[in-house]
Amino acid sequence: MRTILGAVLLTAFAFVTQAQAQTYGAPITLEQARKVFSAAEAEMKKNNWVQSIAIVDSGGHLVLFQRADGSQFASAKVAEDKAWSATGFKRPGKMFQDRLATGGVETRILLLRGVSAFDGGDPIVVDGKLIGAIGVSGGSGEQDGQVSKAGVAGLK
Repeated sequence: MRTILGAVLLTAFAFVTQAQAQTYGAPITLEQARKVFSAAEAEMKKNNWVQSIAIVDSGGHLVLFQRADGSQFASAKVAEDKAWSATGFKRPGKMFQDRLATGGVETRILLLRGVSAFDGGDPIVVDGKLIGAIGVSGGSGEQDGQVSKAGVAGLK
């Protein structure tokens, strides 16, 4: 038990120290969230996908959300979880997904509360400061990631 607790604490410490380079900024504004959302929605529609899109601020609070007609209702919570994870850990869900895929010691990630280890959750960074995040759910992991990244790019 002591070894497991030590491993979890070491992993959490590694995430925190790696995340220090990127600081939190002022929360995303509604205008900025709308730009991110519009770009994500355009990507979703261009590909005829049906997804939920959630935008959270730098404190992980929901700012803007939409569940497309026909999207499974579970995708609503998953999209918000992906966005919260990207904000809380200052990392894309894809990074956690890729690390988990290596197996072994990386499976400790599953013990971190609130981690959403799936593509489709990305931090929104402006001037080196994390102001929020986007989470997308309802498609395949790759599709969710594509829409999420398009949303982030929409603010640039």
